[in-house]
Amino acid sequence: MTAQAATGQAAAGELAGRVALVAGATRGAGRAMAVELGRAGALVYVTGRTTRERVSEVGRPTETIEQTAELVTAAGGTEIAVPTDHLEPAQVKALIERIDREQGRLDVLVNSVWGGDRLIEFDTRLWDLDLDNALRMFRLGIDTHVITSHFALPLLIRRPGGLVVEVTDGTAAFNRRYRGSLCFDLTKNAPHRIAFGLAAELTEHGGTAVSLTPGFLRSEEMLDHFGVTEETWREAVAQEPHFAIAESPALIGRGVRALAADPERARWTGQSLSSGQLAKEYGFTDTDGSRPDCFGYFEDVVFGGKQATAADYR
Repeated sequence: MTAQAATGQAAAGELAGRVALVAGATRGAGRAMAVELGRAGALVYVTGRTTRERVSEVGRPTETIEQTAELVTAAGGTEIAVPTDHLEPAQVKALIERIDREQGRLDVLVNSVWGGDRLIEFDTRLWDLDLDNALRMFRLGIDTHVITSHFALPLLIRRPGGLVVEVTDGTAAFNRRYRGSLCFDLTKNAPHRIAFGLAAELTEHGGTAVSLTPGFLRSEEMLDHFGVTEETWREAVAQEPHFAIAESPALIGRGVRALAADPERARWTGQSLSSGQLAKEYGFTDTDGSRPDCFGYFEDVVFGGKQATAADYR
C-alpha cells in the first residue's frame, strides 16, 4: 500500500510522471477524482461539455470544466481542460491524439461520463417510459464509455500497468436488486460488464480495469435537491433519513488515487468496487474523518431489517 495518512491526504508526488484522463470531470465524482489524481502529482486532462461559454443539456451552468481545472490547481496539481462531447467520436479521437502529441502516454483512464439523472423515470413501466429519454440515457451512460475507451486504449496499452476505471451507480452485488427503472438499471449495470470485458482484453498488456461506484453521493446536484450545502448537509437527514450515510465526492476521488498508486492494483481487475470498500482497504477516510459504508448499511439495515443506524456504518 502506498503511503497515505488516515485523513486520506495524498503522499506528495506519489503519481508524479503519470498522465490521467478523467472523462466527465465537470462535477460530482468526476471532478473529485480529477482533483485527487492531480493532488497526488498526476498530470490530469479534464473533459466535459459545460464550459463558461456553453452549457450542456444537464443545465447546470455553475459547474464547468474550467472550475474543475482551478480546483486541481488549488490542490497543487497540473491539469489541462479540454471541452469534449464524448458522444462525438471525432472529438474524442482529437482529444486522444492531443494527449499522445503532448505527453506520449496515458496511464489512467476514468470513464465518468453521465449526465442522465434528469432522464430517469422511477417506478414507471417500460411501456410508459419516454422512449426518447430512455434511449438518450443509453447514449450518455454507455455509448460515451465505449467510444472513449475505443480511442484511448491504444495509447494506454503502450506501457504496462495502465488503469481503466468505469464509474457507475451501485456495486454489481447491490444492482442485483432492480433499480426501479429498466433503462436506468441497464445503464448502470453496463459499466460492470465493460470493466469485466476490458479486464480480459487488457491482461496481455499488463492493464487493470475495474468498475467503481460511490455510495450515497453528496454531489452538487444532490445538495441542491435537498436545499443544503456541504457544510450543512446533515440538515437534509430530516427529509431523507438514509442521507445520514451520505459521502462527499472526495471519498471516491481518494479511492481512484489509491488504486492508481497501488503497484499491486491488478489484483482488483475485472471486479466491481465501491468507495467505501477502497477506504477500508487503503485506510483513507472522507473529509469529516469518517469511513461510510453505504452498501453495508443498505444491505443490513434498509433491506435486511437490522436494528442499527447510519452512525454504526460510518
